[in-house]
Amino acid sequence: MPKMKSVKGAVKRFKVKKNGSIKRGTAFRSHILTKQDAGTRRGQNAPKTVSKVDAKNIKAMIA
Repeated sequence: MPKMKSVKGAVKRFKVKKNGSIKRGTAFRSHILTKQDAGTRRGQNAPKTVSKVDAKNIKAMIA
C-alpha cells in the first residue's frame, strides 16, 4: 500500500507548534484594510490556533 500524500495547500497554511497545537493564519488580512477599525486589525495580528475539533483532520492532511 503506498503512503498517503500530504495536502500541499494545508502544508502551506498550517504549522504544528511544539506543544502539538496547530498554528493558523487569519482571514481578511490581504488588502482594503482601511475599512476595518483598528481593533479588528490588531486582533488579526495575534497568533491563532486551530480548534481541537479540526486539529485531527488537519494533522492527517499535513502528515
